[in-house]
Amino acid sequence: MSKFLKAGFSIFVLTLIFNGFAVTETKAQGILNEILKRMDSHYKLLRSLKADIKRVKTDTTLGESDEYMGNLVLLPGKGRNFSVRLDWNKPKEEKLSIVNGQYVAYVPSIKRAYTGSSSSAKASEKGGNVLKIMSMSKEELKANYDIQYIGQEQVTGAIQTWHLKLTPKTKASYKFAELWVDGNGMPIQAKVVGLNNDTDEVLISNLQKNVSIDGSIFSINLPKGTELVKG
Repeated sequence: MSKFLKAGFSIFVLTLIFNGFAVTETKAQGILNEILKRMDSHYKLLRSLKADIKRVKTDTTLGESDEYMGNLVLLPGKGRNFSVRLDWNKPKEEKLSIVNGQYVAYVPSIKRAYTGSSSSAKASEKGGNVLKIMSMSKEELKANYDIQYIGQEQVTGAIQTWHLKLTPKTKASYKFAELWVDGNGMPIQAKVVGLNNDTDEVLISNLQKNVSIDGSIFSINLPKGTELVKG
């Protein structure tokens, strides 16, 4: 084969590869737009949520994981205005409430309560960071993250979901986050990957949407003598 033919053949192959990538990228972008559209519609219709929640925190250096089980109540809201009540009952009892950008985390076994901004490291440690990402609107997601469509995956072996990767546009306390979104546009699983590669993963199940919720549930009544720690 002459040098001219070889060069022409190489250009032809590269053109096919480039066009293939372009088609794949366009298709992925179309799917992503549809996912975000469904998430936006679901978000606008969601007034409240009750669910069972499972959390798994993994220390990648030690190769060890801690698993938590509990109940979740959530009222969606823009920015700092979302409200969360989280009651962990396994392996130990803990309570977390986030309202208007402030959190209270109460540990009954030691009669200690932590309070402060919902953006603090302590609030994130108690599960607030993951839940905030799960309750963001489409506008908030697009404003804060570069969003990538990974593919379709099954969650818990039965629920078909779309898998998204969220990379923060500005400096954050973690590398990236991931969401698994069901066909209704509801994020049912989320994972945050820390700067040290430790992971924090949350799965919600037995969802009850748009049920009546008494606002007083977001107030944690602290027993007399509770030690208060700000941070």
